[in-house]
Amino acid sequence: MSSVLARTLIVMPAFNEEESVGDVVREVFSALPGVHCLVVNDGSADQTTAFARRAGAVVAELPVNLGVGGAMRLGFKYAIAHGFDNVVQIDSDGQHDPANVLALLERLDDADLVIGARFAGVGDYEARGPRRWAMRVLSVILSRTARTTLTDTTSGFKASGPRAVALFASHYPAEYLGDTIEALVIASRAGCRIEQVPVVMRVRAGGQPSHNPLRSAAYLGRAFVALCFALIRPSLPLRPEA
Repeated sequence: MSSVLARTLIVMPAFNEEESVGDVVREVFSALPGVHCLVVNDGSADQTTAFARRAGAVVAELPVNLGVGGAMRLGFKYAIAHGFDNVVQIDSDGQHDPANVLALLERLDDADLVIGARFAGVGDYEARGPRRWAMRVLSVILSRTARTTLTDTTSGFKASGPRAVALFASHYPAEYLGDTIEALVIASRAGCRIEQVPVVMRVRAGGQPSHNPLRSAAYLGRAFVALCFALIRPSLPLRPEA
């Protein structure tokens, strides 16, 4: 597994995460010896960069806030430019346990994209209200698109293998929910094999949640708009197997 970790880049999008990013980076290095960690500072106004660098991460800074999709596309391009085979997305707020990365990487032997799923039989994470309804319906639709059972299509905890990295470096969507819903559609329609691994979601270590009651109320409509745009866009080519 050490050789796999040496070929793997952890990408952590971070927007005003000075409270948690340093601890998360240190936990990544402790749980995954030999892995490389890139923090993408997505236009933060705080000391995210300083804390991430102090913890040992390489930091790429975006001049304005582009969202998770824009930050991840930069991460995929960095991976291609520096010769990494795999990319694992981890939130910088501490909700994702780096110890689960190994399970995701193991599944890349048979898949191009592996999702760390919160609703797959482990943990007690719950979504409520419109978000819960949207997640359930999206899971049904995207499971059919991907031709496999997916229970958590909006998870930000994902591992991408070489073919998915090459695809996403050029075509990773930056729109709201594009980094989750549309990315899955792009990958599945390009021929990527998608699987999921059950994971436990932790409580945020700092910063502000991305969802409040008002945003949750709008989540349902925006999620299906994102899905519609994803489905009407033309399919993209996938790099052949090496």
